[in-house]
Amino acid sequence: MANMRPMIFPTFVLMALVVSTSLAGEKDLVRAQDRVEIERLMWNYIRTLDSGNAEGYAALFAPDGQFGRGATAIKGREALKKMVSDARQKRDAEDKSGKKAQRMYHVVTNPHIEFIDKDHARYYAYWMGVFSSGGVTSAGREVNELVRMKGQWLISVRDVDPQD
Repeated sequence: MANMRPMIFPTFVLMALVVSTSLAGEKDLVRAQDRVEIERLMWNYIRTLDSGNAEGYAALFAPDGQFGRGATAIKGREALKKMVSDARQKRDAEDKSGKKAQRMYHVVTNPHIEFIDKDHARYYAYWMGVFSSGGVTSAGREVNELVRMKGQWLISVRDVDPQD
């Protein structure tokens, strides 16, 4: 028994190291999965916006989610759906009038994800609006507040004109 005492502490330390490494590895794996889900969320955001899919667009937001901040923010899924639907109707009306509406596409660059806690994150990026015929129509940066609800990442606040 006396011969085993010098081995107890190193064995305990080794076991603690193995357990903490496996837990850290599990946490890293969860974060990697969260990053993939957030990247998919933001890809779906751009795709639904550019295609004019109002239903799909609104579904990417939390029920009380909003586009913008302050008094002019568009709040709630119904209002968000109307925003995209109105833009789609305008584009379709221009197409029907014979004046071919230019398609606009959104380009996102330099994305960065910051985790606030296990259910909240911020998505930072730069963006551009470009016409299908060429030319940049607008550009800026964005800070998006994201929330995980019932296991799904959603946009809580989309801010394409942060004031900081």
